[in-house]
Formats: sequence, structure tokens, C-alpha cells
Amino acid sequence: MRILNRTRLEELLKAEEERFLKEHPRSQHLYRQARAHWQGGVPMLWMVRWAGNFPVFVREAKGAHFKCVDGFEYIDFCLGDTGAMTGHAPAETIQAIRQQAERGITLMLPIEDIIWVGEELTRRFGLPYWQLALTATDANRFALRMARHITQRPKVLVFNYCYHGTVDESYITLDEYGQPSSRRNNLGPPIDPTLTTKVIEFNDLAALERALAPRDVAAVLAEPVMTNIGIIHPEPGYHEALREITRRTGTILIIDETHTICAGPGGYTAAHNLKPDMLTLGKPIAGGIPAAVYGFTAEVNEKFMAKLEIEDADVGGIGGTLAGNALSVAAMRATLEHVLTPAAYEKTLRLGERFEAGVVSIIQEWDLPWVVKRLGGRVEYWFRQNPPRNGGEAAAAIDAELDRYMHLFALNRRILMTPFHNMALMSRDTSEEDIDYHTQVFGEAVKTLFG
Repeated sequence: MRILNRTRLEELLKAEEERFLKEHPRSQHLYRQARAHWQGGVPMLWMVRWAGNFPVFVREAKGAHFKCVDGFEYIDFCLGDTGAMTGHAPAETIQAIRQQAERGITLMLPIEDIIWVGEELTRRFGLPYWQLALTATDANRFALRMARHITQRPKVLVFNYCYHGTVDESYITLDEYGQPSSRRNNLGPPIDPTLTTKVIEFNDLAALERALAPRDVAAVLAEPVMTNIGIIHPEPGYHEALREITRRTGTILIIDETHTICAGPGGYTAAHNLKPDMLTLGKPIAGGIPAAVYGFTAEVNEKFMAKLEIEDADVGGIGGTLAGNALSVAAMRATLEHVLTPAAYEKTLRLGERFEAGVVSIIQEWDLPWVVKRLGGRVEYWFRQNPPRNGGEAAAAIDAELDRYMHLFALNRRILMTPFHNMALMSRDTSEEDIDYHTQVFGEAVKTLFG
């Protein structure tokens, strides 16, 4: 088993940084201009975390590729961190956007397409009632408000190092002593999350039993497979037990499919026959146009509506002026009907298998203590010998310097991976040649480290 030379890694990373600077003068110029009026030189602060000393500025994107302002074309395995899982600018969605834009963009009134969209969401996910939001973060916020209103319970339960957008309750972690505390990167929290939230490790059923026993938790908010701290699959029987315990304790179970929609047309929920009380989904559902949904059972709907005064519908903290706008609805219908189809998923799942096999072949060739995890059309490699079983183990395994090197090495060879970890996502436009080129580049990176 090979051991990484950290001094060599530092030297290699410096060389890749110098190459990036040399090859991207136009992006660097635009970045310097942007710093005059944009915080951190970017329109959304997360963009400062890309490998390199500034982000690549994009000129145009189509399918699974994009071109930057310095003239290079990239294979895009990030795909807007799932927002462009449809591929960039899918023709069917673009046509619907053009047609609807000419007829009106936002009205605070429904359009006929909501009938088709509601029926399709029910068919895919099995929940009969739905509402629209603009982001998965908002969908999660609104679902939590519904759950608290129905149960009259104050707490929420999440999993250590979970990801549910910028939901305040989710910015909580377990410290080195196993005690709940605000996450280190929780900027300006409105309230200490330990007052609103319980946090436990994923795959720990004993901890779940203890946390829900007092019956003060309104909802468990869970990705069916953890993704943002790495792909962490549930252990056999975990979801069945999670469902049984939440039902027994009167706790609403909310499944967040925003990343796990890569598992199939109905996400992990349909692929594994889960039975949540509520489900949230955003990012790719409208082909890149801001849109999200949250669905719920007839029982949840009945209990919520029984407690709702009609005059509170617009001031109760659920919904928003642009939620359900006509443009998002039209884009969502086109995307669900023509883009995120069973045929598209057959291809992305097959490509995911090919990507995984390519990376595994290099790991085995070089006898590396690394692992690969896959969820449908999403694949990730980890720089550790055994796959993590929960968020705490995953966080402890992060190698920031090696992550940065692998990202930048790929970027300098025109491959964009998902930021913050080594994850790749497939779209219907991704090709086998794209996959095989990544395998080649991954092998070259490994050779520089260990050859």
C-alpha cells in the first residue's frame, strides 16, 4: 500500500497553481474587475472556494460541456452541483421557457401546466399533494414549518454533517465529545441551533430511538443517502427502522431528494420504495430555472389544513411571491416530461457505473488506500481505506490539500469536478469519451503523486 509524500504534494500543487494562473489571464482580469463591486469578486460567495486563486469565468455552456472566457472547453462533471443535472440548456426546456416568457413570467395566479406537473410528481414519488417553492432550502423550511404546526412540537432532528441548503436548523454538528454544537461555519446564526435541533449520526438506530423517545421532535429531515459530506449509504434495514420509529413516536419524516434525485426518475424514494410523510426536491427539476417542490401525504394535508385559517395563508411564513411562478412551472413540466426521463436515467446510471469502474481500475493498479462510492449517476472517490458510515467519520477523513490538488489537476486538463469534494455527476449529454478521458486524467494525477 502506497504512502503519500506530503512534501511532493505541496510542490505539485504549487506547479498546478502556476499553470492555472498562466492559462487563465482573461478570467483573472475579470475577477479583479469584479472585486470592485462584488463581495469576494463573485456574485455568490461559495464561488470563492473553487480550486485555483479565482474562479473560471464561463462564456457559454451546452450539454455536458462549457467554454471559458480564455477559450478552453471543459467537460462538466459538476453540472451546477446538481442544478444542471439535465445538461446545460436542454432544448426542450429552453423551448418551453421561450414560449412561456412571451405569455407572462410571474402572475400570482396558476397556469394550466400545474395540473400535469402535480399528476407527474404524484406518479413519480407517490405523494398526493404538492406545493411549489424556488429553492430546495425554501422547500425544506416550509416543510419544517408545516411539521411543527401539525405536531405542535418544537424540535427538528437532522444527521451529523447533513446538507439541506441553508436551513438554519441543519447547521449543527456533534463535537469531539459527541455533544451537539453549532457548526464551525455557521455564520451569524439567528439562534443557537442546539435550541431548535437534535443531531445524531446517520446509521445509528440506538441514537435515533433515544432522540425521538421524548416525543418533542416534530420532524426528522433526512437525505435518504448522505451526499454533501460524501456519499454515505444507509445500512441494510436502516430506512425500514427509521420509518417504523418515526411512525411510532408521531414524528413526521421528511425525505430531501435534492441530490439523491440522481438515483432514478423518482429519486431514491421510488427506487427503494420509501414511504415518507413529506418529500422535498429542488435544483434540476426545472432544467436550471429556480424551482423546487415539497409534497406530502393526504394525512399531513388534512391535519395542516384543519389548523389553517385562510387569512394566514399569505403571512404564515410558508410560500413566497415568486413561488409557483409561470416560468418555473412551464420549465418544470418540460424538464419532467422530456429531459429527466426513464431513458435519460438508464444512460446516466450506466455512465456512473463506467466512471466508477475507471477510477477503481486506477486505484487497484496503484494499490491505493482509497475507495469509490456511487449513487446512480453520481460517483465520488475518497482518500481513505474504508468507506465512512456516517458524517463524523467522513468529516474526519477530509484531506483538503489532496482534494485541492486533484481538483486543480483535473481543471487544468479541462475537467470540472463538483467543488468541495471529488464528486462527479452524469447528465444525459455526458459521453463515454468524457468518462474515459477522466479515467486517463485521474491516472495521470495518481502517477504524479506516486510514480
